[in-house]
Amino acid sequence: MNPVDLYEAASALPTPWDSRPLGRVGTAVVKVLRMDGRPLPVEVHDTAELLLVLDGRLELLVDGVELTIRPGELHEVAAGARHAVRPGSTGTLVLVEAAG
Repeated sequence: MNPVDLYEAASALPTPWDSRPLGRVGTAVVKVLRMDGRPLPVEVHDTAELLLVLDGRLELLVDGVELTIRPGELHEVAAGARHAVRPGSTGTLVLVEAAG
């Protein structure tokens, strides 16, 4: 696999919050997306996911707790955790999602 420019991949996406798979590690899928400040509704997954903020910030609500994830920070959302993106999330985000 050739190197992937994460910022270029994110900026090439047609709309914010649409992720693009970049590759796989075992059964996990690595994705990138752009955040545009809009909130997203609550969701729950059967498997954990890792969220890595490259630039900007990710405002989360996880099981009722408000979190701010800053550039260079990684956060794991546990399987079964209720989580939502709060307003003000902007920048570039990498997701690592385990296959369910």
